[in-house]
Amino acid sequence: MAENADRPVTTGAPGGAPVAPPPLTGGKLVLGTIALSLATFMNVLDTSIANVSIPSIAGDLGVSPDQGTWVITSFGVANAISLPLTGWLTRRFGQVRLFTISVILFVIASFLCGLAPTLPALIFFRVVQGAVAGPMIPLSQSLLLASYPRNRAGSALAMWSITTLVAPVVGPVLGGWITDNIAWPWIFYINVPVGVAAAFVTWMIFHKRETATARVPVDVVGLALLIIWVGALQVMLDKGKDLDWFNSTQILGLLCVSVVAFAVFLIWELTEEHPIVDLSLFKRRNFTVATLALLSAYGLYFGNVVLLPLWLQQYMGYTATLAGLVLAPVGLLAIFLTPFVGRFSDRVDPRILVTISFSVFALVLFMRAHFNTNATIGTLLIPTIIQGAGMAAFFIPLMSLTLVGLPPERIPAASGLSNFARITAGSFGTSITTTLWDRRATLHHAQLVEHLNPGDPVTSQALGTLHSGGLGADQSYELLNRLVDPQAFMLSANDIFYVSGILFVGLIGLVWLAKPQRGGAGGGAAAASGAH
Repeated sequence: MAENADRPVTTGAPGGAPVAPPPLTGGKLVLGTIALSLATFMNVLDTSIANVSIPSIAGDLGVSPDQGTWVITSFGVANAISLPLTGWLTRRFGQVRLFTISVILFVIASFLCGLAPTLPALIFFRVVQGAVAGPMIPLSQSLLLASYPRNRAGSALAMWSITTLVAPVVGPVLGGWITDNIAWPWIFYINVPVGVAAAFVTWMIFHKRETATARVPVDVVGLALLIIWVGALQVMLDKGKDLDWFNSTQILGLLCVSVVAFAVFLIWELTEEHPIVDLSLFKRRNFTVATLALLSAYGLYFGNVVLLPLWLQQYMGYTATLAGLVLAPVGLLAIFLTPFVGRFSDRVDPRILVTISFSVFALVLFMRAHFNTNATIGTLLIPTIIQGAGMAAFFIPLMSLTLVGLPPERIPAASGLSNFARITAGSFGTSITTTLWDRRATLHHAQLVEHLNPGDPVTSQALGTLHSGGLGADQSYELLNRLVDPQAFMLSANDIFYVSGILFVGLIGLVWLAKPQRGGAGGGAAAASGAH
């Protein structure tokens, strides 16, 4: 009995071999694409929609804003843990069934989040929401690729990437508007009609296209280690800045737990017969290179996406809604150009497209490195609009490189791992960027204050003006010191923009370590080349 229990039992195609269904056509293809894209949009939206609502949530639930940030942290930790499990869960339950169940559970958890009467209840439901959300993005990608002909795989990825790119930008704007004009629970309630529609349409169209399943034993040890090291890492990244990083025993403890658990996890998973996470994917050169490029680039991108609105709100006097609107036009060129990139990605070397994308990101960051406190909205919008062109060529070629040569049954596992890397990189990017911003600002502040002495002509003139206005010496120096803060944080942001631009240029070389694909970057090549 024990011997049979450890042997995978496969159902589905005769002999256990998966048989790929034919591509969808006509109205089914359109509706299926819309349903999968809506589910993805809803999922990604919830990673950022609560960010600007934390003060309102904390106030209504009678807790401090610092405690309220666990609403964000809890979702991120649970989501990061469940993403790498996508491959194993897919083998156990099937792609269509798992995706539909995930969407339904996500809707239920969203509704319960809106009803939560206390912070612990809200955090619990956010954990559930993040955990069930994990398989949704990888499986939407996998189901889309299976719905399109191989020579139109780029178009499928284009539809998927539009939602993934636009949702993080829309999230804070929509969340701020709902919180200001309705009530914060509605940032969760809006998921209900969207999720119900997406689940219903997905099941109606795809239930007859279910993938083969296997009764694979549960890797309990691997799952426990995954929860420990990912959970410790995510909490460390979210709380590091507030606790002054490695000056905190709590952060050092979390780091030690994460490193030790990760090392044991790697050893266990590489020797386990039925691992919970398929690390053998990293034996493939293209998967490893593309995943490294994706996590590095997304970490840089997301860190700067967080930095810009922070600077605008804290030191330029912008409201949350106005700061969001400054970022919103990034989707214009992305939405317009992405279908064209998808159409031509089957014929163009994806490394060329990634090079163009990273070059545009570098250009945008170099432009932002010249911002000053007198920057107008027009000045801020120009690089934001240009950035859309880089975003259009970002996900499609990188995901094409990631999935090249993989059989259909391994795509969910590969997509889950690459998306896990992307989300974790976003956490790293946010933590590193905000910490460096504060520390570089402290340095610039000290350098600027050195000039605030009576012997400096400019300082002397400013002090004279303030004295004539009735301020004493101490009050005058205090006021000048406050005026230095916006300049210090602006110079610090300029430093981060500039270095990020240089790093994007450097990442271009990394992408070219991947192997060129024969016959283009599309699904046909991806399915046939088998490049390692």
